[in-house]
Amino acid sequence: MKRIFFLIVFSAYCFPVSSQVMTPEKLWSIARISAVGLTNDAQKVIFKTRSYDIDANTSSSKTYVIPVTGGEPVLDQNIDSIFRDGKISPSGNWKIIPKEVEVEPVTGEDFYPQLEKSDVYIYDDLNYRHWDKWEDGHYSHLFLKNLSTGEEIDIMEGEPHSTPLEPFGGPEDYIWTNDGGQVLYVSKKLKGREYAVSTNTDIYAYDLSSGTTTNITDDNEGYDTQPAFSAEGVLAWLQMDEPGYESDKNDIIILQEGEKVNLTGNWDGTVSSFEWSNDGKTIYFIAPVMGTKQLFVLEPYKKGVPEIKQLTEGQFDITGLVGQTGNTMVVTRTDMNRAAEIYTVNLRTGDLTQLTSVNDSIYQDILLSEVEKRMIPTTDGKEMLTWIIYPPDFDPTKKYPTLLYLQGGPQSPLSQFYSYRWNFQLMAANGYIVVAPNRRGMPGYGVEWNEQISGDWGGQNIQDYLSAIDAVSKEPFVDTERIGAVGASYGGYSVFYLAGMHENRFKTFIAHDGIFNTRSMYGTTEELFFVNKDLGGPYWETPTPKAYTDFNPINFVDKWNTPIMIVQGGKDFRVPVGQGLEAFQAAQLRGIKSKLLYFPMENHWILTPQNAIVWQREFFKWLEETLK
Repeated sequence: MKRIFFLIVFSAYCFPVSSQVMTPEKLWSIARISAVGLTNDAQKVIFKTRSYDIDANTSSSKTYVIPVTGGEPVLDQNIDSIFRDGKISPSGNWKIIPKEVEVEPVTGEDFYPQLEKSDVYIYDDLNYRHWDKWEDGHYSHLFLKNLSTGEEIDIMEGEPHSTPLEPFGGPEDYIWTNDGGQVLYVSKKLKGREYAVSTNTDIYAYDLSSGTTTNITDDNEGYDTQPAFSAEGVLAWLQMDEPGYESDKNDIIILQEGEKVNLTGNWDGTVSSFEWSNDGKTIYFIAPVMGTKQLFVLEPYKKGVPEIKQLTEGQFDITGLVGQTGNTMVVTRTDMNRAAEIYTVNLRTGDLTQLTSVNDSIYQDILLSEVEKRMIPTTDGKEMLTWIIYPPDFDPTKKYPTLLYLQGGPQSPLSQFYSYRWNFQLMAANGYIVVAPNRRGMPGYGVEWNEQISGDWGGQNIQDYLSAIDAVSKEPFVDTERIGAVGASYGGYSVFYLAGMHENRFKTFIAHDGIFNTRSMYGTTEELFFVNKDLGGPYWETPTPKAYTDFNPINFVDKWNTPIMIVQGGKDFRVPVGQGLEAFQAAQLRGIKSKLLYFPMENHWILTPQNAIVWQREFFKWLEETLK
């Protein structure tokens, strides 16, 4: 009955009068919005747009201001008079500036100055490379610049540690106390092997008057991040408890009268980001829930366990908190059909109002896809949310090739995100139905669902994938002779693993930066805490973890019989280049139709415009060849 109702609604759906669909070039013509914050009077929103020039292979940005109540954005590249830089002290005397400094010798020239043309790196410990950069002895330190005298103080002088955190940290990693007497910053003050195997970041307080530094979170050995003060001077931050577990439950902690209080410890969810209310009596936060990201609220000072309320609800993601003005919160929002725009949320009702329309002119000329949420039974008797994205001109009387999308992470939410690589709207526009299951190992369904995947990579979550594609394949509009599976990172691992056990369900595969050989992955990846947790430790342990036996794709290559395209970034040190090359070589030697896309200067993603266009064109070219 539900299916019949859906088809009736879908057939009645009114598309814009247009024959255009999304293309790789249109995708890269979309301006990417990032919010800067609210103006000093909290009446306007400052935001930036970044646009890409495919021919020049470059990007440029512009800064705009728009009233919170709506109106036309005004171009304003000089916002100093209307926006307070949060990195300037409350007194206005000092500014925090991150700078690269050389701390340790690493290169041949460092050790042998007379051999200045040598290009050797010399290491005697781990963490010799991270994400996409080799360790070269330089670290990002925080300097305090006296805005009157120009004097600068390195508050991390001589330390072989960085702030912001690499590679994804930013301005949220360092803040002033409300009185301007201290700087709080996030750093991972470990070295070598200890750094590689640990997630122990801490929040440090540097005191300007004494020049001393104190570790505020020394008692916690997991992640401590995103410190923020309320208007009343109460410190809050995000904390993960389990050492070495990068996808642990993320809780909001406050420091109240010297005591640390976990505000979300009894809540079966995980926090993405948070912000204090203007009066300091409330905390607003974003968290994944049921295939979306929504806005929540809690009151930290109520007696007993704080009540957590979900403020927004719908088929979209709240992706960022910009700031509060009165009873309005300014946020950024996406869904699978639209890139980020800025919205306002009524904090009393949860209603959203679109504020910016930067990309409306593009979307109004494009046929959009219908995105359906379906609950599918799993092999262990649970219900799994699965997104199904249909071609924009979908006709239920026809048969369509179908793609099973395999999410990476492995513990990242498959929500209403808008990707410039794995763009479901673009896949659907090329005539494919996309099936995207929220399999085991994704936040938004409780801690147990999220944690299950660790140590069980080839287990229940792989069965979840098969449950999803098997259920959707029963629909008359799915061409069961033209089904493919695609994914990156852990999704790429899933491709390699499924290739050896899919029992001919799939006619083609695409894997991007996927793990092919868990043994060599353990031997070459840089953040060892990840593989220690997710693979169960080293391959030389006794008994050998299942990740190297039962769940190692390399052990099942003898069963490969399906065309496969493999994409690999040369600067990906998380899933190093050997993984993609090993897989391609195995496929070639077994005589399987295969292709290798090697991007020597890209890391775990494709970040430059022309490479991205090549990626998309080769992606669909491969599907066209193998799903005829």
